[in-house]
Amino acid sequence: MRESIPRVVIVGGGFGGLAAAKALKKARVNVILIDRTNHHLFQPLLYQVATSVLTPGQIGSPIRGIIGRNPNTTVILGDVRGVDKDKRCVFVSSVDRENVTVEYDFLILATGVTHSYFGHNEFAQFAPGLKSLADAVAIRNRILHAFEQAEAEEDPEKHRDLLTFVLVGAGPTGVEMAGALAVLVRHTLKSEFRRVRPESSRIILLDMAPRVLGTFSEQLSEAAVKRLEKLGVEVRLGHSVDQIDGDGVIVGGERISSKTVIWTAGVSPSPAGKWLNVNTDRAGRVRVEPDVSVAGHPEIFVVGDTASLDQDGKPLPGVAQVAIQQGRYAGHVIYRRVAGLQAPEPFRYFDKGNMAVVGKGFAVLQSGKVRMSGFLAWLAWAGVHLQFLAQSSLRVSVFVQWVWTYLTGQRGSRLIVNHYAYERAEPASANTSSEQISISK
Repeated sequence: MRESIPRVVIVGGGFGGLAAAKALKKARVNVILIDRTNHHLFQPLLYQVATSVLTPGQIGSPIRGIIGRNPNTTVILGDVRGVDKDKRCVFVSSVDRENVTVEYDFLILATGVTHSYFGHNEFAQFAPGLKSLADAVAIRNRILHAFEQAEAEEDPEKHRDLLTFVLVGAGPTGVEMAGALAVLVRHTLKSEFRRVRPESSRIILLDMAPRVLGTFSEQLSEAAVKRLEKLGVEVRLGHSVDQIDGDGVIVGGERISSKTVIWTAGVSPSPAGKWLNVNTDRAGRVRVEPDVSVAGHPEIFVVGDTASLDQDGKPLPGVAQVAIQQGRYAGHVIYRRVAGLQAPEPFRYFDKGNMAVVGKGFAVLQSGKVRMSGFLAWLAWAGVHLQFLAQSSLRVSVFVQWVWTYLTGQRGSRLIVNHYAYERAEPASANTSSEQISISK
Protein backbone atom coordinates (compact mmCIF):
# COMPACT_ATOMS: atom_id res chain seq x y z
CA MET A 1 0.00 0.00 0.00
CA ARG A 2 1.30 3.43 -0.96
CA GLU A 3 1.93 5.87 1.86
CA SER A 4 -0.53 8.75 2.24
CA ILE A 5 2.30 11.28 2.09
CA PRO A 6 3.03 12.25 -1.55
CA ARG A 7 6.07 10.61 -3.09
CA VAL A 8 8.48 12.66 -5.22
CA VAL A 9 10.85 10.68 -7.44
CA ILE A 10 13.93 12.56 -8.66
CA VAL A 11 15.93 10.95 -11.44
CA GLY A 12 19.51 12.22 -11.46
CA GLY A 13 21.89 13.31 -8.73
CA GLY A 14 23.51 16.12 -10.68
CA PHE A 15 23.10 19.84 -10.18
CA GLY A 16 19.38 19.91 -10.96
CA GLY A 17 18.44 16.80 -9.02
CA LEU A 18 20.31 17.81 -5.88
CA ALA A 19 18.88 21.34 -6.00
CA ALA A 20 15.37 19.88 -6.16
CA ALA A 21 16.03 17.49 -3.26
CA LYS A 22 17.39 20.31 -1.10
CA ALA A 23 14.36 22.50 -1.90
CA LEU A 24 12.09 19.68 -0.70
CA LYS A 25 13.94 19.12 2.58
CA LYS A 26 11.14 20.57 4.73
CA ALA A 27 8.24 19.59 2.49
CA ARG A 28 5.66 17.07 3.67
CA VAL A 29 6.69 14.55 1.02
CA ASN A 30 8.81 11.44 0.73
CA VAL A 31 11.64 11.92 -1.77
CA ILE A 32 13.33 9.09 -3.65
CA LEU A 33 16.43 10.18 -5.57
CA ILE A 34 17.66 7.64 -8.14
CA ASP A 35 21.04 7.76 -9.84
CA ARG A 36 23.15 5.17 -11.61
CA THR A 37 26.23 6.28 -9.65
CA ASN A 38 26.58 6.89 -5.94
CA HIS A 39 28.19 10.31 -6.37
CA HIS A 40 27.48 13.83 -7.46
CA LEU A 41 30.03 15.06 -9.97
CA PHE A 42 31.25 18.64 -10.33
CA GLN A 43 31.51 18.29 -14.07
CA PRO A 44 33.07 21.71 -14.86
CA LEU A 45 36.35 20.51 -13.35
CA LEU A 46 36.51 17.12 -15.08
CA TYR A 47 39.23 18.39 -17.41
CA GLN A 48 41.44 19.02 -14.37
CA VAL A 49 41.23 15.34 -13.47
CA ALA A 50 42.03 14.44 -17.07
CA THR A 51 45.13 16.68 -16.98
CA SER A 52 46.29 15.50 -13.53
CA VAL A 53 45.59 18.72 -11.61
CA LEU A 54 42.98 17.17 -9.32
CA THR A 55 42.07 13.67 -8.20
CA PRO A 56 38.63 12.13 -8.83
CA GLY A 57 37.79 12.38 -5.13
CA GLN A 58 38.26 16.15 -5.21
CA ILE A 59 35.37 16.77 -7.62
CA GLY A 60 33.08 13.86 -6.76
CA SER A 61 30.98 13.62 -3.58
CA PRO A 62 28.81 10.72 -2.34
CA ILE A 63 25.18 11.73 -2.84
CA ARG A 64 24.30 10.34 0.58
CA GLY A 65 26.94 12.57 2.12
CA ILE A 66 25.39 15.66 0.54
CA ILE A 67 21.73 15.08 1.35
CA GLY A 68 22.06 12.46 4.08
CA ARG A 69 20.58 14.90 6.60
CA ASN A 70 17.38 15.28 4.63
CA PRO A 71 15.09 13.12 6.81
CA ASN A 72 12.55 12.71 4.02
CA THR A 73 14.99 11.62 1.28
CA THR A 74 15.99 8.09 0.26
CA VAL A 75 18.80 7.50 -2.25
CA ILE A 76 18.58 4.55 -4.63
CA LEU A 77 21.45 3.30 -6.79
CA GLY A 78 19.88 2.28 -10.07
CA ASP A 79 19.52 3.00 -13.77
CA VAL A 80 16.17 4.39 -14.91
CA ARG A 81 15.12 2.79 -18.21
CA GLY A 82 11.69 4.29 -18.77
CA VAL A 83 8.63 6.12 -17.48
CA ASP A 84 4.95 5.23 -17.61
CA LYS A 85 3.33 8.62 -17.19
CA ASP A 86 -0.20 7.17 -17.19
CA LYS A 87 0.50 4.73 -14.35
CA ARG A 88 2.84 7.26 -12.72
CA CYS A 89 5.83 5.01 -12.30
CA VAL A 90 9.43 4.71 -13.43
CA PHE A 91 11.27 1.52 -14.36
CA VAL A 92 14.60 1.05 -12.62
CA SER A 93 17.33 -1.55 -13.13
CA SER A 94 20.17 -2.27 -10.75
CA VAL A 95 22.96 -4.82 -10.57
CA ASP A 96 20.72 -7.70 -9.49
CA ARG A 97 17.24 -6.58 -10.56
CA GLU A 98 15.67 -5.50 -13.85
CA ASN A 99 12.69 -3.19 -14.39
CA VAL A 100 11.74 -2.58 -10.80
CA THR A 101 8.68 -0.33 -10.68
CA VAL A 102 8.87 2.80 -8.54
CA GLU A 103 5.62 4.75 -8.28
CA TYR A 104 5.44 8.51 -7.89
CA ASP A 105 3.02 11.34 -7.24
CA PHE A 106 5.51 13.87 -8.60
CA LEU A 107 8.42 13.19 -10.93
CA ILE A 108 11.48 15.36 -11.57
CA LEU A 109 13.72 14.30 -14.44
CA ALA A 110 17.22 15.77 -14.19
CA THR A 111 18.95 13.28 -16.42
CA GLY A 112 21.61 15.43 -18.09
CA VAL A 113 23.44 14.71 -21.32
CA THR A 114 25.93 12.35 -22.88
CA HIS A 115 28.40 12.62 -25.77
CA SER A 116 27.15 13.36 -29.26
CA TYR A 117 29.27 12.41 -32.26
CA PHE A 118 26.80 14.00 -34.69
CA GLY A 119 25.86 10.72 -36.31
CA HIS A 120 29.39 9.32 -36.34
CA ASN A 121 29.24 6.98 -33.36
CA GLU A 122 32.14 5.03 -34.86
CA PHE A 123 34.38 7.89 -33.66
CA ALA A 124 33.71 6.97 -30.03
CA GLN A 125 36.24 4.14 -29.84
CA PHE A 126 39.04 6.42 -31.05
CA ALA A 127 38.02 9.75 -29.48
CA PRO A 128 36.67 9.40 -25.94
CA GLY A 129 34.50 12.15 -24.51
CA LEU A 130 34.60 13.77 -21.09
CA LYS A 131 31.39 13.40 -19.10
CA SER A 132 32.21 11.16 -16.13
CA LEU A 133 35.00 10.40 -13.67
CA ALA A 134 35.68 7.19 -15.57
CA ASP A 135 36.09 9.24 -18.77
CA ALA A 136 38.49 11.64 -17.04
CA VAL A 137 40.66 8.86 -15.61
CA ALA A 138 40.72 7.05 -18.97
CA ILE A 139 41.85 10.23 -20.76
CA ARG A 140 44.46 10.89 -18.07
CA ASN A 141 45.75 7.36 -18.61
CA ARG A 142 45.99 7.92 -22.38
CA ILE A 143 47.83 11.22 -22.04
CA LEU A 144 50.36 9.96 -19.52
CA HIS A 145 50.77 6.65 -21.31
CA ALA A 146 51.60 8.50 -24.53
CA PHE A 147 54.69 10.00 -22.89
CA GLU A 148 55.71 6.70 -21.33
CA GLN A 149 55.36 4.96 -24.68
CA ALA A 150 57.36 7.68 -26.44
CA GLU A 151 60.12 7.45 -23.84
CA ALA A 152 60.38 3.70 -24.43
CA GLU A 153 60.18 4.00 -28.23
CA GLU A 154 63.57 3.53 -29.90
CA ASP A 155 62.49 5.04 -33.22
CA PRO A 156 62.50 8.87 -32.98
CA GLU A 157 60.28 9.07 -36.09
CA LYS A 158 57.39 7.68 -34.05
CA HIS A 159 57.70 10.22 -31.25
CA ARG A 160 55.84 12.93 -33.15
CA ASP A 161 52.66 10.89 -33.61
CA LEU A 162 52.74 9.71 -30.01
CA LEU A 163 53.11 13.25 -28.71
CA THR A 164 50.45 14.85 -30.91
CA PHE A 165 47.20 15.49 -29.05
CA VAL A 166 44.06 16.44 -30.97
CA LEU A 167 40.98 17.93 -29.32
CA VAL A 168 37.78 18.08 -31.37
CA GLY A 169 35.52 20.92 -30.23
CA ALA A 170 36.48 24.47 -29.22
CA GLY A 171 33.75 25.21 -26.70
CA PRO A 172 34.58 25.78 -23.01
CA THR A 173 35.55 22.15 -22.42
CA GLY A 174 37.89 22.03 -25.42
CA VAL A 175 39.51 25.38 -24.66
CA GLU A 176 40.00 24.59 -20.98
CA MET A 177 41.32 21.12 -21.76
CA ALA A 178 43.74 22.42 -24.39
CA GLY A 179 45.09 25.10 -22.07
CA ALA A 180 45.54 22.71 -19.15
CA LEU A 181 47.20 20.11 -21.36
CA ALA A 182 49.61 22.71 -22.73
CA VAL A 183 50.67 23.71 -19.22
CA LEU A 184 51.09 20.03 -18.26
CA VAL A 185 53.38 19.13 -21.15
CA ARG A 186 55.37 22.36 -21.34
CA HIS A 187 55.96 22.91 -17.65
CA THR A 188 55.13 20.01 -15.31
CA LEU A 189 56.62 17.24 -17.48
CA LYS A 190 59.36 19.34 -19.07
CA SER A 191 62.37 18.00 -17.13
CA GLU A 192 61.23 14.47 -16.34
CA PHE A 193 61.98 12.61 -19.57
CA ARG A 194 65.28 11.85 -21.27
CA ARG A 195 64.51 10.50 -24.75
CA VAL A 196 61.68 12.89 -25.56
CA ARG A 197 61.03 16.56 -24.99
CA PRO A 198 57.46 16.96 -23.66
CA GLU A 199 57.50 20.67 -24.48
CA SER A 200 57.82 19.77 -28.17
CA SER A 201 54.39 18.06 -28.11
CA ARG A 202 51.74 19.25 -30.54
CA ILE A 203 48.33 20.18 -29.15
CA ILE A 204 45.76 20.84 -31.86
CA LEU A 205 42.29 22.27 -31.17
CA LEU A 206 39.77 21.71 -33.99
CA ASP A 207 36.30 23.10 -34.61
CA MET A 208 34.10 23.71 -37.63
CA ALA A 209 32.91 27.01 -36.11
CA PRO A 210 34.57 30.26 -37.17
CA ARG A 211 35.79 31.01 -33.64
CA VAL A 212 36.37 29.41 -30.25
CA LEU A 213 33.98 29.90 -27.32
CA GLY A 214 31.06 30.73 -29.56
CA THR A 215 28.78 31.79 -26.69
CA PHE A 216 31.25 34.50 -25.62
CA SER A 217 31.81 37.88 -27.26
CA GLU A 218 34.21 38.11 -30.19
CA GLN A 219 36.58 40.13 -28.04
CA LEU A 220 36.85 37.38 -25.42
CA SER A 221 37.03 34.71 -28.11
CA GLU A 222 40.03 36.46 -29.65
CA ALA A 223 41.65 36.84 -26.22
CA ALA A 224 41.25 33.10 -25.63
CA VAL A 225 42.81 32.26 -29.02
CA LYS A 226 45.80 34.52 -28.37
CA ARG A 227 46.33 32.90 -24.99
CA LEU A 228 46.09 29.40 -26.45
CA GLU A 229 48.58 30.25 -29.18
CA LYS A 230 50.93 31.71 -26.59
CA LEU A 231 50.76 28.36 -24.79
CA GLY A 232 51.68 26.61 -28.03
CA VAL A 233 48.24 25.28 -28.96
CA GLU A 234 47.44 25.11 -32.68
CA VAL A 235 43.90 26.39 -33.24
CA ARG A 236 42.27 25.26 -36.50
CA LEU A 237 38.78 26.51 -37.23
CA GLY A 238 36.25 26.40 -40.04
CA HIS A 239 36.58 22.72 -40.97
CA SER A 240 34.63 19.70 -39.78
CA VAL A 241 36.28 16.41 -38.92
CA ASP A 242 35.80 13.93 -41.75
CA GLN A 243 37.24 10.85 -40.08
CA ILE A 244 38.75 9.64 -36.83
CA ASP A 245 40.60 6.34 -36.56
CA GLY A 246 43.43 4.72 -34.69
CA ASP A 247 46.01 6.73 -36.61
CA GLY A 248 44.54 10.20 -36.09
CA VAL A 249 42.00 12.46 -37.79
CA ILE A 250 41.22 13.77 -41.25
CA VAL A 251 40.05 17.39 -41.25
CA GLY A 252 39.60 19.52 -44.34
CA GLY A 253 41.11 16.74 -46.42
CA GLU A 254 44.31 16.74 -44.35
CA ARG A 255 45.38 13.84 -42.17
CA ILE A 256 46.75 14.72 -38.76
CA SER A 257 48.58 11.73 -37.30
CA SER A 258 47.88 11.25 -33.60
CA LYS A 259 47.49 8.44 -31.12
CA THR A 260 45.50 10.58 -28.68
CA VAL A 261 42.28 12.19 -29.91
CA ILE A 262 39.82 13.63 -27.38
CA TRP A 263 36.21 14.53 -28.17
CA THR A 264 35.19 17.85 -26.61
CA ALA A 265 32.44 18.78 -29.08
CA GLY A 266 28.69 18.13 -28.92
CA VAL A 267 26.36 16.63 -26.36
CA SER A 268 23.10 14.73 -26.65
CA PRO A 269 20.25 14.85 -24.09
CA SER A 270 18.96 11.83 -22.24
CA PRO A 271 16.14 9.76 -23.76
CA ALA A 272 13.63 11.42 -21.41
CA GLY A 273 11.64 12.70 -24.38
CA LYS A 274 11.25 9.14 -25.65
CA TRP A 275 10.34 7.88 -22.20
CA LEU A 276 7.57 10.46 -21.90
CA ASN A 277 6.56 10.48 -25.59
CA VAL A 278 6.12 14.25 -25.53
CA ASN A 279 7.21 17.19 -27.67
CA THR A 280 10.95 17.75 -27.94
CA ASP A 281 13.15 20.28 -29.70
CA ARG A 282 15.44 19.40 -32.61
CA ALA A 283 18.15 18.23 -30.21
CA GLY A 284 15.77 15.89 -28.40
CA ARG A 285 15.29 17.96 -25.25
CA VAL A 286 11.82 17.95 -23.68
CA ARG A 287 9.80 21.10 -24.32
CA VAL A 288 8.53 22.26 -20.94
CA GLU A 289 5.94 24.74 -19.71
CA PRO A 290 6.86 28.02 -17.96
CA ASP A 291 6.77 26.16 -14.62
CA VAL A 292 9.18 23.51 -16.10
CA SER A 293 6.42 20.89 -16.09
CA VAL A 294 5.40 18.73 -19.03
CA ALA A 295 2.32 19.82 -21.01
CA GLY A 296 -0.70 17.85 -19.90
CA HIS A 297 1.16 16.37 -16.93
CA PRO A 298 1.62 18.98 -14.21
CA GLU A 299 3.05 16.31 -11.91
CA ILE A 300 6.10 15.76 -14.16
CA PHE A 301 8.98 18.25 -14.23
CA VAL A 302 12.04 18.23 -16.47
CA VAL A 303 15.05 20.38 -15.57
CA GLY A 304 18.57 21.15 -16.73
CA ASP A 305 20.14 19.89 -19.94
CA THR A 306 17.20 17.56 -20.60
CA ALA A 307 14.73 20.46 -20.75
CA SER A 308 14.07 22.99 -23.49
CA LEU A 309 12.63 26.34 -22.42
CA ASP A 310 12.77 29.70 -24.17
CA GLN A 311 13.30 32.95 -22.34
CA ASP A 312 13.07 36.31 -24.10
CA GLY A 313 12.89 34.46 -27.41
CA LYS A 314 16.06 32.44 -26.87
CA PRO A 315 16.53 28.89 -25.55
CA LEU A 316 18.18 28.65 -22.16
CA PRO A 317 21.78 27.35 -22.31
CA GLY A 318 22.83 23.93 -21.09
CA VAL A 319 24.88 25.12 -18.12
CA ALA A 320 24.96 24.16 -14.47
CA GLN A 321 23.32 27.37 -13.27
CA VAL A 322 20.20 26.69 -15.35
CA ALA A 323 19.94 23.19 -13.90
CA ILE A 324 20.40 24.43 -10.34
CA GLN A 325 17.81 27.18 -10.65
CA GLN A 326 15.29 24.96 -12.44
CA GLY A 327 15.75 22.13 -9.94
CA ARG A 328 15.26 24.50 -7.02
CA TYR A 329 12.21 25.99 -8.73
CA ALA A 330 10.61 22.58 -9.39
CA GLY A 331 11.12 21.70 -5.73
CA HIS A 332 9.41 24.94 -4.65
CA VAL A 333 6.46 24.30 -6.99
CA ILE A 334 5.90 20.87 -5.45
CA TYR A 335 6.40 22.22 -1.92
CA ARG A 336 3.77 24.92 -2.43
CA ARG A 337 1.36 22.60 -4.21
CA VAL A 338 1.47 20.01 -1.41
CA ALA A 339 1.09 22.75 1.22
CA GLY A 340 -1.94 24.19 -0.59
CA LEU A 341 -0.19 27.48 -1.30
CA GLN A 342 -0.39 29.63 -4.39
CA ALA A 343 1.90 28.58 -7.24
CA PRO A 344 5.04 30.69 -7.73
CA GLU A 345 5.57 32.97 -10.70
CA PRO A 346 6.76 31.26 -13.93
CA PHE A 347 10.39 30.24 -13.92
CA ARG A 348 12.89 32.86 -14.97
CA TYR A 349 16.59 32.20 -15.27
CA PHE A 350 18.99 34.68 -13.74
CA ASP A 351 22.14 34.66 -15.82
CA LYS A 352 25.21 35.08 -13.62
CA GLY A 353 27.54 35.04 -16.61
CA ASN A 354 29.95 32.67 -18.36
CA MET A 355 33.55 31.87 -17.59
CA ALA A 356 36.31 29.77 -19.10
CA VAL A 357 39.87 29.33 -17.89
CA VAL A 358 42.69 29.24 -20.45
CA GLY A 359 45.86 27.87 -18.91
CA LYS A 360 47.57 29.07 -15.76
CA GLY A 361 46.34 32.34 -14.26
CA PHE A 362 44.19 33.39 -17.24
CA ALA A 363 40.44 33.24 -17.80
CA VAL A 364 37.70 35.00 -19.74
CA LEU A 365 34.56 36.27 -18.02
CA GLN A 366 31.33 37.56 -19.49
CA SER A 367 28.48 38.75 -17.29
CA GLY A 368 25.94 41.20 -18.65
CA LYS A 369 27.89 44.11 -20.08
CA VAL A 370 31.04 43.10 -18.21
CA ARG A 371 33.83 41.67 -20.39
CA MET A 372 37.04 40.65 -18.68
CA SER A 373 40.08 38.53 -19.44
CA GLY A 374 43.31 37.84 -17.61
CA PHE A 375 44.35 37.19 -14.02
CA LEU A 376 41.44 38.95 -12.31
CA ALA A 377 38.99 36.92 -14.38
CA TRP A 378 40.89 33.80 -13.35
CA LEU A 379 40.56 34.72 -9.66
CA ALA A 380 36.81 35.22 -10.17
CA TRP A 381 36.59 31.88 -11.98
CA ALA A 382 38.41 30.13 -9.12
CA GLY A 383 36.18 31.72 -6.47
CA VAL A 384 32.96 30.78 -8.25
CA HIS A 385 34.02 27.19 -8.85
CA LEU A 386 35.13 26.73 -5.26
CA GLN A 387 31.79 28.08 -4.08
CA PHE A 388 29.81 25.49 -6.04
CA LEU A 389 31.73 22.42 -4.96
CA ALA A 390 29.32 20.20 -3.04
CA GLN A 391 31.14 19.94 0.29
CA SER A 392 33.32 22.19 2.44
CA SER A 393 36.06 19.59 2.63
CA LEU A 394 36.36 19.62 -1.15
CA ARG A 395 36.58 23.40 -1.24
CA VAL A 396 39.52 23.33 1.15
CA SER A 397 41.22 20.45 -0.66
CA VAL A 398 40.84 21.96 -4.13
CA PHE A 399 41.91 25.43 -2.96
CA VAL A 400 45.09 24.04 -1.39
CA GLN A 401 45.85 21.96 -4.48
CA TRP A 402 45.34 24.93 -6.80
CA VAL A 403 47.65 27.13 -4.75
CA TRP A 404 50.28 24.39 -4.59
CA THR A 405 50.06 23.70 -8.32
CA TYR A 406 50.22 27.42 -9.14
CA LEU A 407 53.33 27.95 -7.03
CA THR A 408 55.24 24.72 -7.75
CA GLY A 409 53.76 23.26 -10.94
CA GLN A 410 53.25 19.93 -9.14
CA ARG A 411 49.96 18.20 -9.86
CA GLY A 412 47.51 16.29 -7.72
CA SER A 413 47.60 12.93 -9.46
CA ARG A 414 49.73 11.68 -12.35
CA LEU A 415 48.98 8.02 -11.87
CA ILE A 416 48.18 5.63 -14.69
CA VAL A 417 45.44 3.52 -13.13
CA ASN A 418 44.11 0.54 -15.08
CA HIS A 419 40.94 -0.93 -13.63
CA TYR A 420 41.56 -4.55 -14.50
CA ALA A 421 38.23 -5.80 -13.19
CA TYR A 422 36.40 -3.71 -15.78
CA GLU A 423 38.85 -4.40 -18.61
CA ARG A 424 38.52 -8.15 -18.17
CA ALA A 425 34.73 -8.14 -17.97
CA GLU A 426 32.79 -9.76 -20.77
CA PRO A 427 31.34 -7.18 -23.20
CA ALA A 428 27.81 -8.32 -22.41
CA SER A 429 28.25 -7.46 -18.73
CA ALA A 430 28.38 -3.77 -19.55
CA ASN A 431 24.72 -3.99 -20.63
CA THR A 432 24.86 -0.65 -22.40
CA SER A 433 23.03 0.74 -25.38
CA SER A 434 22.57 4.03 -27.13
CA GLU A 435 19.54 4.63 -24.92
CA GLN A 436 21.50 4.39 -21.67
CA ILE A 437 23.17 7.51 -20.40
CA SER A 438 24.63 8.69 -17.15
CA ILE A 439 21.93 10.44 -15.18
CA SER A 440 24.51 12.34 -13.16
CA LYS A 441 24.92 15.63 -14.80
